[in-house]
Amino acid sequence: MANWGRVITAMVTPFTKDGEIDEPSFVRLVDFLFENGSDALVVSGTTGESPTLSNPEKIQIFKWAKKAAKNRGPIIAGTGTNDTADVIALSKEAAEVGVDALLLVTPYYNKPNQEGLYLHFKAVADAVDIPIMLYNVPGRTNVNLAPETVLRLARDCRNIVAVKEASGNLVQVSELIAGAPEGFSLYSGEDGIVLPTLAVGGTGVVSVTSHLVGKDLKAMCEAFFRGDLGEAQKLHKRMLPIVRACFQPTTPSPAPVKAGLRMLGVDVGPLRLPLAECTEKEQDIVKKAMTDYGLL
Repeated sequence: MANWGRVITAMVTPFTKDGEIDEPSFVRLVDFLFENGSDALVVSGTTGESPTLSNPEKIQIFKWAKKAAKNRGPIIAGTGTNDTADVIALSKEAAEVGVDALLLVTPYYNKPNQEGLYLHFKAVADAVDIPIMLYNVPGRTNVNLAPETVLRLARDCRNIVAVKEASGNLVQVSELIAGAPEGFSLYSGEDGIVLPTLAVGGTGVVSVTSHLVGKDLKAMCEAFFRGDLGEAQKLHKRMLPIVRACFQPTTPSPAPVKAGLRMLGVDVGPLRLPLAECTEKEQDIVKKAMTDYGLL
């Protein structure tokens, strides 16, 4: 069973102005996130700009994250890509440096069918001993990891213990939870539907907005699980403008949340190409949402 808490932050990767990974800023961000509601961190996920990180860079930040965490919460390493052999090699190396778990995104671009997805994830699970969270995000990968495939993997692979479900489809979420074996966890990968996901049996969220409103996101989860639905609903509604600001249709994440962090004085540097910085208009949307929320 995954014991990763309610709020897992999909951490951005701080870069210097020259495009190198900024170790001091990385360590400070780890501290900031654990101090502001995060129970665990995903390092080198989509929000961490994983497609632009080399494997040696990924291993380096896994090491930094484990050291900086100081046992405050698990470090989950994003080791997924669309080449099974590469995923296995990186996952083994990540396990060797001591990460607590792996996040494996659905292979993208080559569009495997459900049997291919099953064989891909099973091959990785068979190659490592540490826990694995699957990551279904069809909006980015163009492939949906079907509930029956997730459940087959959960039954057949003892270390596949969770899924980050970012399809935005609550029927699919409900099917997964209804069929899941005991101890299998479903985390929302959509910040805007965390509360509905909890309502149908979800465990928590792998979040982007937790960089900005982590304490309130955690408070919402805690309110729900203690039965205070009114408080949970109030916090859910309050955070929606932050969600909209962080997920604008004109610019991909993590550009808006990096802009928001810089407004808070948290130095995370620029993005790596091919991602571009937010326009002035997009930054204004982030700034207004944060000002209205009381963050600025």
